[in-house]
Amino acid sequence: MKVSADEWEAVGRDAHAVIRQAKEAGVYVFGGGIDEAVPPVLVSADGSVAQGGYPWAPPLNGGFTVLELPSSQEAIAWAARIARACRCDQELRVFGFDPES
Repeated sequence: MKVSADEWEAVGRDAHAVIRQAKEAGVYVFGGGIDEAVPPVLVSADGSVAQGGYPWAPPLNGGFTVLELPSSQEAIAWAARIARACRCDQELRVFGFDPES
């Protein structure tokens, strides 16, 4: 995100408005952000913990919004609404639902 300091309040207001719209439309599942104050750790199958994330992966920052939508066209439309509100591009992914989760 490349947002000037004087735009942050408007970005927050606009982003929360889009989330409220998604909730009202019944498509919102959950959302949130990465707490950048807490560094990642890798946990192995034996329970051992190592500081840091995967060495090959770029650092994750920002937030995630999960919506349940019937088509890729609707997903693109919602991603565009979020991108306008946040003033930055949005990476769109399809979540593989596990029916036993």
